Amino acid sequence: MKLGRLCIPALLLAAVCCYSQRGASPAVAAPAPASPQGAPSPAVGTNSDSYVIGASDVLTVTVWNQPTLSGTILVRPDGMITVALIGDVQASGMTPLQLANQIATELKKYYTDPNVSVVISQIHSKLVYLLGEVEKKGPVDMTPGMTLLNAIADAGGLTDYANTKKMYILRGETGKQQKIPVRYKDALKGISECNVILEPGDTIVVP
Repeated sequence: MKLGRLCIPALLLAAVCCYSQRGASPAVAAPAPASPQGAPSPAVGTNSDSYVIGASDVLTVTVWNQPTLSGTILVRPDGMITVALIGDVQASGMTPLQLANQIATELKKYYTDPNVSVVISQIHSKLVYLLGEVEKKGPVDMTPGMTLLNAIADAGGLTDYANTKKMYILRGETGKQQKIPVRYKDALKGISECNVILEPGDTIVVP
C-alpha cells in the first residue's frame, strides 16, 4: 500500500515535466532577408563615373528584364551605337553612367522606369605605345587602371638588351611632352609609386 502511495506523486511529477517540454516553443532562426532584385552592377575595374567612351570600344548594354534590348555593342567610328527599339544613340564622349541614363530616357517612351546598365567590355579607343627594347613594339590597348608593368607584359616583356636604368615615359601632346623617369626594378619589387598608372597616349621608351 505504501509503495502505491509513493508511485502516485512520482507519476504526477513526470506528467508535469512532459507537459512543460511539449508547451515550450523551440527556438527558430530568423529567415535571411531576401536579396533585392535590381539591375546588374557595372563591371569591376571600370569606373562608370569617369571613363569616357570612345570609338571602337565594346559595350555591354543591359536593360533589366528586357533581354531583346540587351546585348554587346561596338561603338562605331562616328561615336554612335544602335540600340533596339530606339535606334542610334551617341556614345562617344560619354561615361557609361551618362550613356545608361540617356538610353533609359529614350526607353521611357515605351516602358515605365526602365533600368539600364552600361559596362565597358573591351577598351580599344585608348592606347599606349611601347618603343625600343620590347618584344612587341607599337600600340597596346589600355585596360582600366593599366600600369607600366601591365603594358610591358602585354607587349611580351623586355628584350635581353633593355637598359632598365634609362627607361622613361613620354606624356602629353607633341611639343609639350613630359619625360617621366622609370624605376623599373623598384616597380618589380612591388613599390607601388614606381609602377606608374598610365594615361591614354603615353609612350613607354625602353633604350
